Amino acid sequence: MSIPVVIRLVFWCWFAAAVLAGQQHVLQRLPPFATQGILIGLTALLLLGYFRLAALRDWVNRLDFRSLVLVHVSRFVGIYFLLLYARGELPYAFAVPGGVGDSIVALGALLIVFLPLGYERRQRLIYIWNVVGFIDIMLIVGTAIRFNLTDSSQLRALTRLPLSLLPTFLVPLIIATHIVIFTRIARARAAITNTRQ
Repeated sequence: MSIPVVIRLVFWCWFAAAVLAGQQHVLQRLPPFATQGILIGLTALLLLGYFRLAALRDWVNRLDFRSLVLVHVSRFVGIYFLLLYARGELPYAFAVPGGVGDSIVALGALLIVFLPLGYERRQRLIYIWNVVGFIDIMLIVGTAIRFNLTDSSQLRALTRLPLSLLPTFLVPLIIATHIVIFTRIARARAAITNTRQ
């Protein structure tokens, strides 16, 4: 079985497990900080796999940057945050900054992927977008942690489907792809610098 097939199989199994956990209301039965623990643990596993498994790293590094950026179109979920805020199901401090920020990052991802840009300009835009997107997702995660310290009931919507997929699947993937993009850009810049010396 080829490496790409194995990687896809692992990701589909992970996604299925996250959906099953959502259907079984697993996050609702766990203490509030367990959700952040799951998110951090899954992110760490993804990054450990990337940095320690040469076959996985080589496969990811062969992907066009636009493939990694395209993952972030899923951040249009921010529109759903805004809808849930309007219904009174998510607090303003989480839903509005997170919803607007994620939607902007998702729109930026679409523009970067589909606008006809030259290589250098696209690389610069990817770097700027990556910084903005990483800060946005870390602020959202930080806000969720703060709510879990004070009143976790306000984020109950994140413990049931479809939003339970955020901590158990999507956010770890988002954080990991941001770090992979930073790593690949840094290596590309170092390689250019070395060739000029």
